[in-house]
Amino acid sequence: MLLKKSTIQLLRFPFSFFLMPVFWFAISFTENINWPNAIASFLLLHLLLYPASNGYNSYMDRDTESIGGLEKPMEPSYELYQTSLFMDLVGLILAFVISTHFGLGYLCYIIFSRLYSWRKIRLKQYPILGYLTVIINQGALVFYMVFEVCSNVKSPTVPLDLLIAASLLIGGFYPITQIYQHKQDQEDGVKTISILLGKKGTFFFCMCLYLLAFGILFWHFNQQGALNQFYILQLFFLPVVIYFLYWFYKVWKNPIEAGFKQTMFMNWLASSCTNAAFITLLIFKYFG
Repeated sequence: MLLKKSTIQLLRFPFSFFLMPVFWFAISFTENINWPNAIASFLLLHLLLYPASNGYNSYMDRDTESIGGLEKPMEPSYELYQTSLFMDLVGLILAFVISTHFGLGYLCYIIFSRLYSWRKIRLKQYPILGYLTVIINQGALVFYMVFEVCSNVKSPTVPLDLLIAASLLIGGFYPITQIYQHKQDQEDGVKTISILLGKKGTFFFCMCLYLLAFGILFWHFNQQGALNQFYILQLFFLPVVIYFLYWFYKVWKNPIEAGFKQTMFMNWLASSCTNAAFITLLIFKYFG
């Protein structure tokens, strides 16, 4: 049975690219990598967990205007809801096959993702609680899942500073994805962290969180005597910083510049550079 075009569109598979940096971040710091587990966890996260979450969110929101990765979303059908639940079930079973810890983390992500969108609770309507739900799940939780399942070391010690950095990196990215949706979110009764901060405040907030995240990474690399790796990261993030400041200047002069196309370009640029940065560290670590 073929899925409807709207169902495939609203699962938003390409959006997984925006969340991919956390995987590469975690695995680039993993010692003695279990590659079969790494490949399996990568596929489960990016082809099942994230798309199912996107689909469920789209079914609950029923957006008529631009959303993350889609300028013109189609109308969701009940098939989308069924498909997202089926993907969750398949992914959860496979996650437990790989590892109990990974399976429990997978289940935790599903639960909070649903509480974030479900109309009867809808954590996303609360700016702080909704924001923390996203950055902890997509940041620290996913980092922990990948780090734990991809290591051949029995019961590896997950670095607390890197868990915090993972959430801060997501936290410095997520409000920007909401900056063009203020009107649509308010009409839906949702007050996002970006609405709370305002457009200019969103830029300042994200800037502060990124600085804090890189401060933690500097401390971590310095403790490991590997500051050269930290400086390599900065080279990859230079284009992101330049465009971010340029875009911030344009929004400061004219708030209408905080639109869908500008936001998506920022997302693609930041995700591409971040993925490339951590993949490069991984290559240097194992093949350098």
